[in-house]
Amino acid sequence: MERVLPRGRVLAIVAGAAATAVLLGACGSQAPSSSDDNLVAGKQMFVERCGSCHTLSRAGTKGTVGPNLDAAFRQSLSDGFERSVVRGVVAEQIKIPLRGGKMPADLVTGDHVTDVAAYVAESVDRKGQDTGLLATAVKAPGQGKPAVAKNGVLQINADPSGQLAYVTNKASAPPGRLTVKMGNESTVEHDIAIDNGGVNAKGEIVGKGGTSQFTVDNIPPGTYQYFCTVQGHRAAGMQGTLTVK
Repeated sequence: MERVLPRGRVLAIVAGAAATAVLLGACGSQAPSSSDDNLVAGKQMFVERCGSCHTLSRAGTKGTVGPNLDAAFRQSLSDGFERSVVRGVVAEQIKIPLRGGKMPADLVTGDHVTDVAAYVAESVDRKGQDTGLLATAVKAPGQGKPAVAKNGVLQINADPSGQLAYVTNKASAPPGRLTVKMGNESTVEHDIAIDNGGVNAKGEIVGKGGTSQFTVDNIPPGTYQYFCTVQGHRAAGMQGTLTVK
């Protein structure tokens, strides 16, 4: 018979908090078999909607706002709880976020809830990397061609999939007046800034469809870091190198 997580344990795992306010019913935390789930879609949706807040090694996400999912479920899996229970817990938390928590309601809806929960349950705390179709479901972040300034404008867009990355981690520009622009097609808010200890500038934080930009009147030759200033994004790898020469 499949073991069921105690109600308090569910909240401790997912939110890292004492079970004092919201309790999940064990019967309501079961989920369909993974054979009915679209794991590829689940990975894509997880990266787009959840990866900016959560670390999940197999998905390549390094968010720090929410719990590290690999660490959160490790002990319970070691204790013998089935991955179907993990799947149910994740689905329930998506449907009914913890009151006062940072995860918004309706972050994932419809069949995507089942897909995301299935992918997390199948991937959490597993060594190695995804294989087969899952290995190519999401493009590796920051691997696009280097951005090159044209007519004094440097375009470095945020990764459209929602990963904490720009489309490229390398850029170049000549010295002088430079406008840096970042388009953001993802649902995760980002901005772009540069800093080399001497020049500091940043654009506005923008959501889907927005453009973050700033202008430096006279940027001298040197090597700069461009990065996102939203909490946890730079630490998760949303940065790159700008060479001015």
